[in-house]
Amino acid sequence: MRKEISRRQFIEKSTLALGAAITAPAFSQPLFEKSKLMNDLEIHIFSKHLQFLNYNNMAEAAAEIGFAGVDLSVRNKGHVLPERVKDDLPKAIEAIKKVGFQPKLMTSGILSADEKYTNDVLETASKMGVEYYRLGYYKYSENKSIAETISNVSEQLKTLVILNKKHGIKGAFQNHAGLQVGASIWEIHELLKNIKSSFIGCQYDIRHATVEGGKSWQTGLKLIRPKINSLVLKDFKWIMKHDKWDVLNVPIGEGMVDFKAYFKLLKAYQIHVPISLHCEYDLGGAEHGSSTVSIPQKDVFSAMKKDLNTIRRLWNEVE
Repeated sequence: MRKEISRRQFIEKSTLALGAAITAPAFSQPLFEKSKLMNDLEIHIFSKHLQFLNYNNMAEAAAEIGFAGVDLSVRNKGHVLPERVKDDLPKAIEAIKKVGFQPKLMTSGILSADEKYTNDVLETASKMGVEYYRLGYYKYSENKSIAETISNVSEQLKTLVILNKKHGIKGAFQNHAGLQVGASIWEIHELLKNIKSSFIGCQYDIRHATVEGGKSWQTGLKLIRPKINSLVLKDFKWIMKHDKWDVLNVPIGEGMVDFKAYFKLLKAYQIHVPISLHCEYDLGGAEHGSSTVSIPQKDVFSAMKKDLNTIRRLWNEVE
């Protein structure tokens, strides 16, 4: 059971830790002036990293840390399970509305319009005001060519566009490093180029774009920018592990993502869309969506606040 704490208890337990981790006072500004605080960056915390809290405490934590909202995890092993979406998603969204947030972002495992819970998830989310949802991950088949798989996935996206339009909610295909469909921005471009609809787009992830693109990520960003409807922020670096190179997730600004170059392009391209912050470095299990954490909760909150302030600083350092 996730123990519910009061707003007062949360502030008492977390304020000291947050104050020690940042250069500016954590709660010196009015609680809900997020867009002003973030200088037009609308940053939501991915609720995967707060799954050790119930909905009310999750929302309270996100507000106190300084986020503009919550990117709700609505998928298997998520904060809201697809089979319980009609009952639990309204509860989660009412909790985030209570602290002044608007329910803009949701992360799902949806792959097609005819999956068992797809319609329930999209219909419920739309009714509650969610504007964008991230899709699940498609895999390449050993029995089909890459071109055939791309074509098949594109057809599935077209059917989702119809359902998205019906419910008034927009899908987002995240670029994700690895061997699945959409690791490369060029793959996503192929998937979306013949879909002339704003009801499906790209959730651009600079961490994964840098892993896959190295020094050419800027070309990919320029290519896909007309389709971007949301962003993900996180960082990484390459390390030698067991005699081979591997990726290690790290806090914002401590890795290989060139945030200054990236933010400069976002400003130049005038890309103003909702942003989801992912904290996938060691946070006592919070990075994996655990229901319990092995470190003090205040340390998790402190790390998130540090990432948030680093983003703010880097954003303000570029023209």
